[in-house]
Amino acid sequence: MKILDTESKNQVDYATATFKGTRLINGQTIETVNKNHLNFWISHRFGAINSGFIENFFGLDEARIRLGLEYGITDQLTIGAGRSSQEKMYDFYAKYKLLRQSNLIPVTLTLYGSNAISTVATGSALESGTVMKYYDNLERMTYTGQAIIARKFNDKLSLQLMPTFLHFNKAETTDTPNNILALGAGGRLKLSKRLSLSAEYYANFNRPSSSNYHNSLALGFDIETGGHVFQFHLTNSRGMIERQFIAQTTKQWSDGGIFYGFNISRSFSFDKRAKGMNK
Repeated sequence: MKILDTESKNQVDYATATFKGTRLINGQTIETVNKNHLNFWISHRFGAINSGFIENFFGLDEARIRLGLEYGITDQLTIGAGRSSQEKMYDFYAKYKLLRQSNLIPVTLTLYGSNAISTVATGSALESGTVMKYYDNLERMTYTGQAIIARKFNDKLSLQLMPTFLHFNKAETTDTPNNILALGAGGRLKLSKRLSLSAEYYANFNRPSSSNYHNSLALGFDIETGGHVFQFHLTNSRGMIERQFIAQTTKQWSDGGIFYGFNISRSFSFDKRAKGMNK
């Protein structure tokens, strides 16, 4: 019995399925894609609810979309890319799970970095109305760095913090800083084996007082069906990459500036060993 007690104390028990997918709502979670697996993401965002019934059918007459792929190089390392219709934006990113929650480590830590580039014609206007003139492709780029820290408290509740650094190669105005510091917080409450509620909030720390931008708040409802994850959500952010929802949210919940939309994730396995075992 003493030998069994010693072995059980030395055994490492890792937390699993802290979140249902690699995205919480707009932003990332600590989850990475399994090795040799591919995730296909479809993110869809309708117009604002307060845009009127006759003019815009409460937002259903317009939409933004992002298509993305992410692949597991290892169980800890994921790479991904996507394309958003808003600003015709391309984004490229990598995630690495540095620490994993267990009976020895209280949290999971995942590092995330991305690069995004706008490909709209120079002289196009942002959501805020600011006209952006680009003189080279470097001015179109934005970089994001995040440390995503999460803890699964029990089978139902998982919470995470997302300290974030954003760098714009070209600031929107002379009053807008090139570097932005923000802190995100989010979580998931599991209702059943396949249903859960989620929430996400990003606070921007060095936004100028003259800015017309606001902090991003999103609420969601997740459904897992086999290899699919369906997420329905409400948010005051129209954009679906960090540059847009952390730094360029123009609407507010208080005046009905709420966008409704959904994310759909489909996972594909390229693991030949797993396929062989299933034969």
